[in-house]
Amino acid sequence: MTALDTGTTSTAPETTAPRLLSQPPAVWAIAFAAMIAFMGIGLVGPILPTVAATLHAAPVETSFLFTSYLAVTASAMFFTSWLSTRIGTRAVMILGLSVIALAAVGCALSPTIGALIACRAVWGLGNALFLSTALASIVSASGGRSEHAVIFYEAALGIGLAVGPLVGGLLGEIGWFAAFWGTASLLAVGVVALLTLVRDPGHAAQRSSIGAPFRAFADKGLLAISVVAFLYNAGFFVTLSYTPYALELPAVGIGLVMMGFGIGLAIAGVLIAPRLTKRYSVVWVLFWFLVAFAATHVAASLSAGSRPLLVVCVVLLGVEIGAVNTILTEAAMEATTLPRAVASSAYSGFRFFGGAIGAPVGTALAVYGVGAPYEAAAVSAAVGAAILFAVRRVVGRADHTAVLSERTTAEDLTLGDA
Repeated sequence: MTALDTGTTSTAPETTAPRLLSQPPAVWAIAFAAMIAFMGIGLVGPILPTVAATLHAAPVETSFLFTSYLAVTASAMFFTSWLSTRIGTRAVMILGLSVIALAAVGCALSPTIGALIACRAVWGLGNALFLSTALASIVSASGGRSEHAVIFYEAALGIGLAVGPLVGGLLGEIGWFAAFWGTASLLAVGVVALLTLVRDPGHAAQRSSIGAPFRAFADKGLLAISVVAFLYNAGFFVTLSYTPYALELPAVGIGLVMMGFGIGLAIAGVLIAPRLTKRYSVVWVLFWFLVAFAATHVAASLSAGSRPLLVVCVVLLGVEIGAVNTILTEAAMEATTLPRAVASSAYSGFRFFGGAIGAPVGTALAVYGVGAPYEAAAVSAAVGAAILFAVRRVVGRADHTAVLSERTTAEDLTLGDA
């Protein structure tokens, strides 16, 4: 989730709201498609125990539904800026959403856990293509009003992450496959909406080199933030992949808890984090949220035997994740002078690998105790906070350029996370 402040002068609430909502149909179409894409991220959590029971899979095997998805997303992210500057953001966005829809159908038809993992990997490819260009497309479709575009994008993300687990839980009562059929149907509607309502912006972006995201890590500021994000994401996806088992609830119950997680994430990402970073140091706000993230995981590990306390911890983790996602992306974009498309591709690819590794490793640690995965996530987050403290001067530029320039364009805006 990105927290992007355009630095424009605010207007009175009575004029801002109508102007914000008076968007072209293309903006609404892209926002709807983004919401469905984000629903797919949280959809899997509530049905993991059902998948494990039906397909005779161990919890560690089901965690690879996140790993395959994230590993492919991370790998593809390094090349999305190169592709979008050659065939256009609209084409990449529609291609990505189409791939996700086909992957969802494949998931619904999968007869084995191996086939399901493979389809989730294809889903990851579509996810990288769509999410890396959706924000830029909203900016273009809204006539370049990036502040309104970000509000729409963040709202879509928040609604998707909040509703996705509930939809997964409700449809999971029918069967784990029903959740994927429901998602595929909504994605098909999204593809049709994009094809009919979204037009090509009509101008070509400056072409990006295929090796640019890899060379970007020569920038010490970007590399430092990417390492912190890698460690944080490892803990984040332990929460997503292991919590459905720790809760020991039916699919609907898991869905409701994860809906609370998603609502907390949305509120923190859209309302809390941007206000804090406007008033205080971006680096220090990030540091203290990482500390809180680690502490809440410790509390979750101690509460693993008490479901009410664990539910409270999960919702708190949602708030912290929403804030950290937003602040990390802002810090990554502002800690470097590289073009945003290049910095975003490099940063996004690096950080997603953390989740790809963290999900199976953290889940596997459950053999040492029901709280062990949360303890591992706490350690990972604490190490990330320690590294951020050590390199705070290297990434200090983020504190001096937190306000986006009005020169920001649709071509250099890409999503840094999911």
